[in-house]
Amino acid sequence: MKLLFKQRLFSWLDSYDIYDETGAVMFSVKGELAFGHQLRIYDAAGNPIGCVKQRILTFLPKFELYRGEEYLGSICREFTFFKPSYNIDFCGWNVQGDWFEWDYQITDALGDTVATISKQIWNWTDTYTIDVADPKDAFYALMLVLAIDAEKCSRKD
Repeated sequence: MKLLFKQRLFSWLDSYDIYDETGAVMFSVKGELAFGHQLRIYDAAGNPIGCVKQRILTFLPKFELYRGEEYLGSICREFTFFKPSYNIDFCGWNVQGDWFEWDYQITDALGDTVATISKQIWNWTDTYTIDVADPKDAFYALMLVLAIDAEKCSRKD
């Protein structure tokens, strides 16, 4: 299953639309005014289904992932000099990627690929393709991609 993750061009806060292979909106994401990044995820009908929240006052950026109000796990950037690395406490998953963090894979504890993420570089806004091996993992993979994208943005701020 492929998802197209596309940032909205004119938006004061982070805003994204996530489309399926047919071009139908599967999820929408809206940033909320808060200390740190806070991204609320909505289903196609506009119902809130999850949230990615940045924990503030941490040495390195840390993001918590929620389905509704239920805490699912977290992702935290690890201290490295060259290639970013993440400590992920979420579904037993790991992230492995390239130098620019534009193309990376999410793998499970056995090393099997959960999702492959690639950035399309010739667009006005951030646009990613998320190729998910099992459609039931699409929402969770999206949450992880949002957290990584927000962490990259917080480094630029």
